[in-house]
Amino acid sequence: MKLHVIDLILIGLYLSFTVFIGFYMKKRAEKDKSAYLLGGNKLPWYMLGLSNASGMFDISGTMWLVTIGFVYGLKSIWLPWLWPVFNQIFLMVYLSVWLRRSNVTTGAEWIGTRFGSGSGAKLSHNIVVVFALLGCLGFLAYGFIGLGKFIMIFMPEAWNSGITAALGAEYVPHFYGVIFTLFAVLYAILGGMNSIVWADVVQYTIMTISAIVIAIIAMVKLGNVDIATLVPEGWGSPFFGKRLDMDWSTIIPEVNKKIAEDGYQLFSLFFWMMVMKGILVSVAGPAPNYDMQKILATKSPKEAAKMSGFVSVVLMPSRYLMIAGFALLGILFYDNLNLMVGDKIDFEQILPSAINQFVPVGLLGLLLAGLLAAFMSTFAGTLNAAQAYITNDIYLKYIKPDASNKQIRTSNYTAGIVTVIVSIILGFFAKNVNQVLQILVSALWGSYMASNILKWYWWRFNAQGYFWGMLIGILVGLMPYISAALGFDMLEALFPNHAASIRILYFFPIILVTSMIACVLGTFLHGPTENEVLVNFYKNVKPWGFWKPIKEQVMAADSTFKPNKNFGMNMFNIAIGIIGQTALVALPFYLVIKMNMHLLVTAGIVVVCMIIMKRTWWDRLEN
Repeated sequence: MKLHVIDLILIGLYLSFTVFIGFYMKKRAEKDKSAYLLGGNKLPWYMLGLSNASGMFDISGTMWLVTIGFVYGLKSIWLPWLWPVFNQIFLMVYLSVWLRRSNVTTGAEWIGTRFGSGSGAKLSHNIVVVFALLGCLGFLAYGFIGLGKFIMIFMPEAWNSGITAALGAEYVPHFYGVIFTLFAVLYAILGGMNSIVWADVVQYTIMTISAIVIAIIAMVKLGNVDIATLVPEGWGSPFFGKRLDMDWSTIIPEVNKKIAEDGYQLFSLFFWMMVMKGILVSVAGPAPNYDMQKILATKSPKEAAKMSGFVSVVLMPSRYLMIAGFALLGILFYDNLNLMVGDKIDFEQILPSAINQFVPVGLLGLLLAGLLAAFMSTFAGTLNAAQAYITNDIYLKYIKPDASNKQIRTSNYTAGIVTVIVSIILGFFAKNVNQVLQILVSALWGSYMASNILKWYWWRFNAQGYFWGMLIGILVGLMPYISAALGFDMLEALFPNHAASIRILYFFPIILVTSMIACVLGTFLHGPTENEVLVNFYKNVKPWGFWKPIKEQVMAADSTFKPNKNFGMNMFNIAIGIIGQTALVALPFYLVIKMNMHLLVTAGIVVVCMIIMKRTWWDRLEN
């Protein structure tokens, strides 16, 4: 199905609205740096939460989630722990509060509150800026290409032919990607955080309406058929043993090959590796991206916690209504879907193929506007984060510390435009730079954990330890890719019995241990951070952990100071929060596939978790 005039009108109306928001918020964003980058810390927590949820509702992630929902059923609810999705629970329980108490503009600026301003702090600051900008460029450069490939499927053939004649078939996706990117750039650069958040609220509304309609279509198509007759045994249960033991051979034999390629057969081992990595990523705190910027944009630490908690509540049910709906349509009408890419079945084509088959005129335009909105939300939020680091941590720190408000505004606009141009250029040459950029981003993410865990919980950890931990982590993270470029597959040699796609997960402990050793050596080869910096940090942030010497100093100077004794309660709330979040993922799945008893039990779990969290978390929040 190609886009009808009605669909094009709906998409045009949405794009026009985003431009209107940008111009409408422009004057408000021009007040000062905080107004542009953080919305002046005046935006309500629930709007920032909707905005953050909208930014996580991306096209490529949704395509992957539909695929694993189709293949693994309810067991697919665990696989997003690879990211991990439960980091939002750690944020809501305590880390958002700690981060917001710092009153900074970016994660790199935060380094000064923890390590001071010495030479080691400058090195640490710089490596965080590099980390943030490479990560932003990676997201921006390839996001718009994926969007273009998705959208071109639905565009009128005459349009695609005209672009092919003008630019060549290879650049048709680039053309659409650039066009829609420019709309996101316009409202993001003009209105800053304010326009991003307001646009995201509209985008979330569109996506939620689309998700509900897709779920209803799938449920109507299922009718009174028992889902258990259409899928292998175990598909409708989230529980698992040592092995996955899911056999599609008598239903859709091709799916077994997909399971083998994914490498999830030893599911129990894979699950616990995923949990270990996920917990360490979560306790390290948010990476320097749009998620961190939304936390820093809240009015207060208390609202930062509420915002992070709200993300799971509004994201999981709506997103998984859509995911479960499309996965069910894929199962019901598998033989009618066009999943062939070249001479191979690509199960990630379930989403666009199902849209083509089952979404009617009008709703198609709304749905594509929603998916465009999801892309633009992620793109705009990432662009805003890049602008924040360039203006705040490069321009104002090293080039023009005494810049006027007008000069700061010019820097924000320039940083945004240059960042987008560079990302588009990288996207056009993706075949040449994709591997290098992905290597850098992967290595950076691998290096992030050790340094960023220790910075919160250990008083003796210093800036030199932070810098060397990050640097060694990056270098070790690069080793598998460097060895592969030299003709030796290190990951295959180390983990021959695991699928290629997940070997990097099993390499993670090596990155973590070497990075941790570098952190400790770097710390003890240099003196501790200045005492005044540590005392101020501890008094403002009030972390728990190994802070005894600093805590004793603070309490000796101020007998009224109350240290943080919430470790036990925080861990309890995290456990309850993860159970509740996981139930929120399963709930819409059970609703769509009409497993009513499971639905009622899951709903009961959600209600119990919410009642507990109301008393043990919400009522105890403080600034």
